[in-house]
Amino acid sequence: MGHSYANILIHAVFSTKDRHPWRSTEIRDDHLHMLFVHPRTLSMSTLMEKAKANSSGWIKRRWRVRSGFGWQTGYAPFSVSKPHLEAAPRYIRNQEEHHRLISFQEELLRFLDRQGIEYDPRYVFA
Repeated sequence: MGHSYANILIHAVFSTKDRHPWRSTEIRDDHLHMLFVHPRTLSMSTLMEKAKANSSGWIKRRWRVRSGFGWQTGYAPFSVSKPHLEAAPRYIRNQEEHHRLISFQEELLRFLDRQGIEYDPRYVFA
């Protein structure tokens, strides 16, 4: 094959450092959902590192009182199939309403379970 082609859709979730609650009208929660097409030229770890570094830098510059802001080290990316692509943005947009019924911890464990990802519950939120 002369060229490389990919359409890898990702729904990634990660939380603030030490799960610090930065709730405000500007930053509404202590975790983030991100939907993107994974570029075929970057590893997932490099992509997530760049996304978290750039967004935390933007938050610190935008809101000086949040100079201690940071993201946790870990992250959870999940593949999204083309048939589910329309539902994913709707799910992400409705986070505030969604989290009235279920905590971030419960949500993440459900994602892991649905994807068949093995984990030790003692270390998921450590």
